[in-house]
Amino acid sequence: MSMIGNLLRIKESELVAYLKDSSLLRDRIYSEDANSENLVDIDKAWDGIIFLLTGRNLFDAYDHPLSKILFSGQIIDEEQDLGYGPAHYSTPEQVSELNSQISVITMDSLKPNFDPKKMTESDVYPSIWDEGDDAFDYLADGFSTVQKVYAEAAKNGEAVITFLN
Repeated sequence: MSMIGNLLRIKESELVAYLKDSSLLRDRIYSEDANSENLVDIDKAWDGIIFLLTGRNLFDAYDHPLSKILFSGQIIDEEQDLGYGPAHYSTPEQVSELNSQISVITMDSLKPNFDPKKMTESDVYPSIWDEGDDAFDYLADGFSTVQKVYAEAAKNGEAVITFLN
């Protein structure tokens, strides 16, 4: 089984609706006509991205400010399981702040944080770190996608919902 990281850009009014009735979120995510422009996945790169930003896997870095780009700790509905747990959200204000933090991060600045041995020892998901530069490129592509989502959401005053499925 694979754990795929997803990011969904939404209007603040949609966030309010999803907080009141989380079934609306499930319906949107899993509908056949889901808006692919606002819903993107970063495949299995989520934990590796967290490691590049924090030096730790998600479970050890959960309290790190940059881990909030994928796991804010603000839950839509504790009881809702979208595949691998509930969805997290960031408000438009939080999105703007996170965007300002991650928009200045370059791939060159992340590269020194790529440590296959430490990532393997830390059980960073997925276990592909022996692939070297290809594995880093995979994470760089995922992080670039995250940066684009946050930049677009910040520009539009949108919230971001993240989840694993």
